[in-house]
Amino acid sequence: MRRHLPPVLHRRDYALLFVALLAMGLGGQMVVVAVGWQVYAIHHSAFDLGLIGLFEFLPLPILALPAGHLADRFSRRTVFAASMALAVAITVGLLVVSLTASDLLWPYLLLAAATGIATAVGTPAARALPPTLVPPDLLENAMALRSIAFQIGFTVGPAIGGLLFAVRAELAYGIAAGLLACGLVCVAAIREPPAAEAVEAPGLGLDDLLAGFRFMRRTPVVLGAITLDLFAVLFGGTVALLPLFAQSILHTGPFGLGVLRTAPAIGALLAGVMLARRPLGGRVGRKLLLVVAAFGASMIVFGLSSSFALSFAALAVSGFVDMISMNIRSTTVALATPDELRGRALAIEMVFISASNELGAFESGIAAALFGAVTAVVAGGVITIGLAASWAFLFPSLAAIDRFEDVYAGKVEPGADRPYPPGSPA
Repeated sequence: MRRHLPPVLHRRDYALLFVALLAMGLGGQMVVVAVGWQVYAIHHSAFDLGLIGLFEFLPLPILALPAGHLADRFSRRTVFAASMALAVAITVGLLVVSLTASDLLWPYLLLAAATGIATAVGTPAARALPPTLVPPDLLENAMALRSIAFQIGFTVGPAIGGLLFAVRAELAYGIAAGLLACGLVCVAAIREPPAAEAVEAPGLGLDDLLAGFRFMRRTPVVLGAITLDLFAVLFGGTVALLPLFAQSILHTGPFGLGVLRTAPAIGALLAGVMLARRPLGGRVGRKLLLVVAAFGASMIVFGLSSSFALSFAALAVSGFVDMISMNIRSTTVALATPDELRGRALAIEMVFISASNELGAFESGIAAALFGAVTAVVAGGVITIGLAASWAFLFPSLAAIDRFEDVYAGKVEPGADRPYPPGSPA
């Protein structure tokens, strides 16, 4: 059976990381379901749910630069393990709150802020680990499997959490804490390569904290990949409007809404499996632009559809192509970024991704209120297609990428304006 596993899972340390991410995704989504039910039950207020999201998000932009600095200054395995330990403690705290003070809002807000801190601190280190655990030729496969781990969590975790919560709320928190603890053990068992631990520690000044920004500004491939994802999700995302479409346009109930919400995850999971088994090969830059355009087209179909089956299919396609886009972006950024800057660069990417999701939901709501839901979604899809077309001219180096090896940057030459791949002129 082992020989049928993807090659990257034959590597002990990456396999441990994969299991840790899978446990974290499942446990985290189970907690999201339980917290959502309990918080809404306090005042039956959607505003309370919004506060939970706000308290989770606020630490990200505040701590992004220090977190990236931590990931570049200390052992990334240790930083990630510390964030996992905090996640376990938070889940145990939620268990205690559920048993003693489930009718009070403030403990949930406090623990939501702690969750944001754990996410902000751990994400740059976790995202910077795969390039240190696998060789460049397996990195695309590693990134695809990392995404599969999270998509399994998004697909299965809420269902498991809901079933456990229906039996007893504390059961959901207890099993989630156990899963997160298993993930912590796996992270602690990873043997970080000596080269990763021996990276010269950056200084503590503002100039060092902003090194990730400077790197992105002078590296069009990285800047183009991250900003394309930011604006595509900002204008093309529709998740925030799914309740409206389910009730007013597709005339389905809560179960139908749940099915619609799983459609992108199902599509993404299928794409992840495909990428794990069959890498993208050549013309990576063009494929990135094409799948972003396809994401916009799927949103147009969804916006115009009055059929539940067609809407489900459009959302599944959006998840499928978005997974490919995310895989190309994450692999490109990881390969193009020198290891000594990777934590700080990925911390900025984390903020961009989080901002696109949060601000995208806000933008969708405002546009739907002003122009109507259908117009807002269709216009967002058209804008996304336009972005994909314009990025070919704004970032020609991104569109010109053939294979991922073309963007590999083993180092940044002192004084150079950008990293250079082996064999290219400095």
